[in-house]
Amino acid sequence: MTLLEKHIAVTVDDAQLLADEARYSSFGDTVHYVDPPKIFRRCEGSWMYDSAEVPFLDLQMWYSAVNFGYGNPRLIDVLKHQLDTLPQVASQYLHPTRIELAKTIALDVEGKFGCKGRVHFNVGGAQAIEDSLKIVRNVRQGKSLMFAFEGGYHGRTLGASSITSSYRYRRRFGHFGERAMFIPFPYPFRRPKGMTPEDYSDACVRQFARLFETEYNGVWDPKVGQAEYAAFYVEPIQGTGGYVIPPANFFRDLKKVLDQYGILMVVDEIQMGFWRTGKLWSIEHFGVTPDVLVFGKALTNGLNPLSGLWAREELINPTIFPPGSTHSTFNSNPLGTALGLEVIRMGYELDYATSVPAKGAHFLDGLRDLQKRHKEIGDVDGLGLALRAEICMEDGFTPNKELLDRMVDIGLAGDLEHNGKKVGLVLDVGGWYKNVITLAPSLDITHEEIDLAISLLDQLLTRAKRR
Repeated sequence: MTLLEKHIAVTVDDAQLLADEARYSSFGDTVHYVDPPKIFRRCEGSWMYDSAEVPFLDLQMWYSAVNFGYGNPRLIDVLKHQLDTLPQVASQYLHPTRIELAKTIALDVEGKFGCKGRVHFNVGGAQAIEDSLKIVRNVRQGKSLMFAFEGGYHGRTLGASSITSSYRYRRRFGHFGERAMFIPFPYPFRRPKGMTPEDYSDACVRQFARLFETEYNGVWDPKVGQAEYAAFYVEPIQGTGGYVIPPANFFRDLKKVLDQYGILMVVDEIQMGFWRTGKLWSIEHFGVTPDVLVFGKALTNGLNPLSGLWAREELINPTIFPPGSTHSTFNSNPLGTALGLEVIRMGYELDYATSVPAKGAHFLDGLRDLQKRHKEIGDVDGLGLALRAEICMEDGFTPNKELLDRMVDIGLAGDLEHNGKKVGLVLDVGGWYKNVITLAPSLDITHEEIDLAISLLDQLLTRAKRR
């Protein structure tokens, strides 16, 4: 038996795994946000288990990629069936679920927004964003400048980084000459004094519209009626930015400006799609029609890398966007498309549109009660099961990243208590100041698990404040 075979044949303990990881793995792929990195051995439902079999209640579900719970039996069965029938096929050929999934999404969008369109597949959210950039640049005759939001996040490939507002994702990788123009996003909790959220929304739209007033505002040539910018990339609810929910009128008013000046709206549903907010697409809450809609993550419940986009027919028909315009070896793979088709069928059949808002309201009530007991919780908000709790200093407003970092570490230590047993809590950190707990629990989380989550958050925050 070779050394490699011996290594594979034994179960390696955590200490050795961490030593090997420190020696052989890149640190560049986002693992090392806690020290030491946490090792999990198995998962089920809303729970993950470490090597000591300590259960951890997961309130972020792989950044909203596992909306339907770890090891979902129905989806596992679909995956097994596809493995037994057509597990692999080159993406230059067709297979049934590729066509059925594209049709299902296209008809769903047409029914909701009244627009005919087509669906295009890739393997990850950032890659689908890249494809959308190609579609936009192609239809706008090579115009490569985009608008995006402060606080927005669209991925870490080079193209996606150019429309993501955080400079740290670009800093070491050269000059980004086609970096987006970043526009203020109405952040209700941190709005200017004296303004209602709706006032703030109106002010943000007016500030954007001002760019088109004259040629000297910098983006518009009134003589030919053309903008220098091709599209506006939006997240209906900011994801990595801290689950910031804009006022209800914001996107409706913004879209009027975009339509007036021929700017496409590209909606990024990668984190908020697939019933996270109680609707298949979170943009449905805001009364506007996208030109392009990008999706990923929960499409396959984390069981296979698959992403994609829908675009209006005039942007993506085969005449304007012909074969070979973009390609990935693994796009539209049969394991992923079979899972995606079942996810959409299951979502409508199990009526997540009803259950998710009800669970979200219950969770939000618990967060509000927690806020009354801890003045360090400056803001709580949510839409469906996309929820936020902003951690602050005792004044309830000044960001307190250090306190949240301690909370994360305590949660991952796995020594909280419930019914006399040890339990852990998995949280995700987001927000402009990295002081927001972004809560994306399983859509199948029970009311009892929600109550437990609130109890554990209470225990966690109490401990963290003592350190």
